[in-house]
Amino acid sequence: MNFDLTNKNALVCGSSKGIGKAVAIALAEAGANITLTARNEDSLLQTIKELDKSKGQQHDFVIADFSKPDELKELIQHQLRETTYHILVNNTGGPPAGNIADATVEQFQNAFANHLLCNHILATLLIPGMKKSGYGRIINMISTSVKIPLKGLGVSNTIRGAVANWSKTLANELAPFGITVNNILPGATNTDRLKEIIKAKAFKTGNRIEEEEQEMIHEIPMQRFGDAMEVAAAVAFLASPAASYITGINIPVDGGRTGSL
Repeated sequence: MNFDLTNKNALVCGSSKGIGKAVAIALAEAGANITLTARNEDSLLQTIKELDKSKGQQHDFVIADFSKPDELKELIQHQLRETTYHILVNNTGGPPAGNIADATVEQFQNAFANHLLCNHILATLLIPGMKKSGYGRIINMISTSVKIPLKGLGVSNTIRGAVANWSKTLANELAPFGITVNNILPGATNTDRLKEIIKAKAFKTGNRIEEEEQEMIHEIPMQRFGDAMEVAAAVAFLASPAASYITGINIPVDGGRTGSL
């Protein structure tokens, strides 16, 4: 089976830490040239040092704020003057935790822009190059909430569902061109995002952070949190030639936690 990504160019969003960083590392190990995107230049500089270059890969980064879709569009348009991207990994930090009844209109608007609008902008910019090159992989990092909504993540549940349906629609439209579009649904993965969610739950319930952690772990059949590299492995597979006939699906990477097929 062919998992080699040599001479493929990948744009990996939110790649200065957490799952995004793990994905960038995994794709580079498979031979891809990586363009990192995130807001923090220092973190990007550190991450780029960790990317594999043993196959002659060349890596760069773009400092981008996904709360400003128009600026993001301009930055990537500039990149496209010299680079054709074969792989797009849409990945953005989730909205703040909270009940949906307490959410403001502004919170929904911000999340919609950060996730769906930015995903769409990037995809539409990169699709022409994918068609021309004959290779395209669009992989969206969403959440298991698209199958079963998660308690206390009202805005996130709503926006993730919108992105999932956007993705399925796009997958059907691009399938005749051999471009695949799939979603990865991470479960409780040991990242800063998970720590923030646990901390918020502890504050709300009055429990200790350790108690909230154990409660979450108890819900996972594998009895542990996931590692970011375990999520990245699924992304690397979907990005590879081996996954050429897989499109329009959701793949949970959650240790079995999601209570549905």
